[in-house]
Amino acid sequence: MRAKQSYESVQPSRRTERGWRTAANPSKTSKVTGLLLMLLVAGCAGLQPPKSTVEVPDKLKPGANESLAMVVPAKGVQIYECRARKDQPGGYEWAFVAPEADLFDAGGKRIGKHYAGPHWEAADGSKIVGALKERADAPAADAIPWVLLTAKSVGPAGSFSKVTSVQRVNTVGGVAPKTDCSQATVGTPARINYTADYYFLTTK
Repeated sequence: MRAKQSYESVQPSRRTERGWRTAANPSKTSKVTGLLLMLLVAGCAGLQPPKSTVEVPDKLKPGANESLAMVVPAKGVQIYECRARKDQPGGYEWAFVAPEADLFDAGGKRIGKHYAGPHWEAADGSKIVGALKERADAPAADAIPWVLLTAKSVGPAGSFSKVTSVQRVNTVGGVAPKTDCSQATVGTPARINYTADYYFLTTK
């Protein structure tokens, strides 16, 4: 009597580009599924809200009902102009005029601009205007202060429209010129390079 064949010996075979293999061999499906699961997990992790990585003085901390929504690095200039002092007849000073900077996301992609107001405007048209609430000297020498501003939307709905407060931290540069400002130079502008991180906060 012919011996009975084992189960494994009668598995159907399939033709592939590299030859024959049995159905018992692992297919690419499980590998693809595993890869998709890994990408899904990574994507979910990327959706987590950012966390503040900088310590600020108590007076610059946001309200208890606010949380960090995004960190927006900025690179540009602080603009000053030589003007006569209002509080000192015959005196002159470099007066702050406005910021002018590009805004970026965490990956370095330009997402908007920062300009007089102060305004922060996103590429989608949404924008906010800020009002100074508190300020503190920057830890770094020759850097503009760290500040906390209240913010309100002044544009259409979009990525910036729900921002309620803005912290300016990690400042580098941007202070008024150290060169003389006199009657002979009144009206002269100065554009001073600076960088900073703007922390956009929204209500929880």
